[in-house]
Amino acid sequence: MAVTNFIPTVWSEVLYRELDRRCVGAANSWRVYEGDIREKGDRVRVCGIDPITVFDYSKNTDFGTMQELSSNSRDLVINQAKAFNFQIDDVDRVQASPKLMELAMSEAASALASAADDYIYSLWEAAPTAMTVSADGVTESDIVDVLLAAREKLSLNNVSQSDEVSLEISPAVATKVLKAHIAQSTDNKGLMSGEIGTFLGMKLYVTGGIAQDTENGKVYHKCFARTKRAIAYASQLSSVEAYRPEKRFADAVKGLHLYGAKLIYPKELAVVSINLG
Repeated sequence: MAVTNFIPTVWSEVLYRELDRRCVGAANSWRVYEGDIREKGDRVRVCGIDPITVFDYSKNTDFGTMQELSSNSRDLVINQAKAFNFQIDDVDRVQASPKLMELAMSEAASALASAADDYIYSLWEAAPTAMTVSADGVTESDIVDVLLAAREKLSLNNVSQSDEVSLEISPAVATKVLKAHIAQSTDNKGLMSGEIGTFLGMKLYVTGGIAQDTENGKVYHKCFARTKRAIAYASQLSSVEAYRPEKRFADAVKGLHLYGAKLIYPKELAVVSINLG
């Protein structure tokens, strides 16, 4: 595929589609605030509203003072910028399959997705202590109790069974879950997106992006149990360009991915800090 035939719009769509498919953390985040992101440092306004007050109703009695709702807004800063820049030598291009560029773009998407997920899961540090469940020496015999404790924290904050809740765990924790036989089977479509089953109404996802933290010589997997709106995420493929390197017989492609994420509803994210036995 010569650089003269490179159509940025087409390959940007391919890259973005692959990026979305591979981002477990981003897929389980609130993305309604994505807009016109142009450069690192841009801000996306995340709007909310004060809680509605409910009062007792009495027949033939006037209402009290009307509640005046006010909006609350926070800025989601686009503070992450990741780029790629690769070349395909003319000899390789001639000798290889026409799918070479598609494969390269897929690999680029995978690398960008991993970086984005790593950033989203690093937000465990922003979660309040009251929303953390910590457990040492967890095995398949007690993993159920740990996950139940996380779901209980969400329930105490009025996250109901009807709310969409995801439970994102590391591969090592997933092994304990599967050995405990608590994950109900899912379909192949779910497996492709990292979903391995359900538990207590929560969709279980396994991802290598889960952060790890060492405390007193013990490694803790910082898994997430959260609603979809707990974390806001916004991203933009700012640029995908093809060019011919001056000193090479090769086609080259470079791209820039801009994004940011923020914990918006702290009471709807439970961090499950698991040290495995």
